Amino acid sequence: MDSFFSFIAEQKNTHMTHIEDMLLYGGVDGTRQAIFALRDMRNILAGKKEGDISVKWDGAPAIFAGTDPRDGKFFVAKKGIFNKNPKIYKTAKEIEAETSFDSALADKLKAALKYFPALGIEGVIQGDFLFGSSDLKRETIDGKQYVTFHPNTIVYAVPIEQAKELLSAKIGIVWHTSYSGSSFETMKASYGVNVSNLKKTKNVWFQDAMLRDVRNATLTSDETETINAYLSQIGKLFNEISGNTLRTLESSPDLARTIEQFNNMFVNKGAIIGDSTRHVEKLIRWIRGRYQREITARKTTKGKESQRLKRDEVLKFFSPENKQSLIKLFDLQKLIVITKMRLINKLNSLSKMDTFVKTKDGYKVTGQEGYVAIDTLGDNAVKLVDRMQFTYNNFSPDIVKGWQR
Repeated sequence: MDSFFSFIAEQKNTHMTHIEDMLLYGGVDGTRQAIFALRDMRNILAGKKEGDISVKWDGAPAIFAGTDPRDGKFFVAKKGIFNKNPKIYKTAKEIEAETSFDSALADKLKAALKYFPALGIEGVIQGDFLFGSSDLKRETIDGKQYVTFHPNTIVYAVPIEQAKELLSAKIGIVWHTSYSGSSFETMKASYGVNVSNLKKTKNVWFQDAMLRDVRNATLTSDETETINAYLSQIGKLFNEISGNTLRTLESSPDLARTIEQFNNMFVNKGAIIGDSTRHVEKLIRWIRGRYQREITARKTTKGKESQRLKRDEVLKFFSPENKQSLIKLFDLQKLIVITKMRLINKLNSLSKMDTFVKTKDGYKVTGQEGYVAIDTLGDNAVKLVDRMQFTYNNFSPDIVKGWQR
């Protein structure tokens, strides 16, 4: 297919790239696919295109569950399921042996092993753990009574009058990915889980991650016009960036990762990247400084020279042509983020559950972690995350995390 995220998610663990970082890792094609993704999201929200959008829940840990294709027995697992020697658990003793260092993790996995078989899971599905029964709290926030759970950074709040099923459950999970195949090594991932095929049990509160009523978020003509204007700017700027620069980044994942790490220092602090020309110069100085620290730390002449050679090899990228293209690439990333945020804000209007972060001074309203747009075949996806809000909250010492309660 010539659009809709066909660049993303080739690995079984379905690592998804932030849409703005597709420019760093995907070359010309990845950048084009990022633009296609925004266009398709606009068309979905305008009711002009079929497609699914799921909510990124801030749960932890990721849990796999289902039937071992080798012997037909039920298991639960963490991400080690796709190791050369898959790490899966079929008894509480196996869980305890692997997680003796982490009693909280062991309790979650043992609860999953105890209660998930009643769901009648066929194949293998993956979800994010949301709560155990002891994690549910009755709280009053802004004068409203809720039942809350706080698995990670975001506090999820269900009005008390709607929380009967929640309060009777022993474990809560949101399912988001299905796997099929005759062995763990060859399993193929598909986004989405058909939870209507699962059996109901009072002990497990579950749902899929799909966002309901997407068409109720239909963009207004003014909103569509604004997004179209941004997309027009994005297309023009893309044509000004050297294809050679994008291809060099695509073929140099370590360099792309270095640039992403530099950009993330700003994202993690909730800071906006300003003038792109200055940003490139700061990037070069940061790379020089990082290698200088490595050179200083080496004890031998040979070790120091090795780091100098690595530094010089990286800095070769920053030719006048590549620097100019990188400036435009950063400008293009900023335009993509602005457009992405317009779409996220529209999607947030559909939220069925109140979300907060907990500060030392009380609760503060926040949006969902983000959204995943999924093509109609369920094989490819791209994530849209409000990184200025969620990533800042995730790293900020001022935000109380679920494990700190």
